[in-house]
Amino acid sequence: MQVLSEGQYVKHELYGYGVVTESDSERTSIDFDGVGMKKFVTTLMTAELVGEAPEKPSKSKRRSRKSVAKAVAAAARAASRS
Repeated sequence: MQVLSEGQYVKHELYGYGVVTESDSERTSIDFDGVGMKKFVTTLMTAELVGEAPEKPSKSKRRSRKSVAKAVAAAARAASRS
């Protein structure tokens, strides 16, 4: 696989569709729709080039563990009050 341009849209056999965020002769970073950011060794990576990044990404923002823990704690407090 060759060095990809930032913003190119690719399809990976395991992770599905994603957008290239960084790529050089050693490493390539891709932000996948379903699983988030993954890094690959550029020369070993296999992915199908689909095209440029879509205008409006279809994925939602991922929450940090800290914000999820706060939401769970708040829900537990609300449930215990009822």
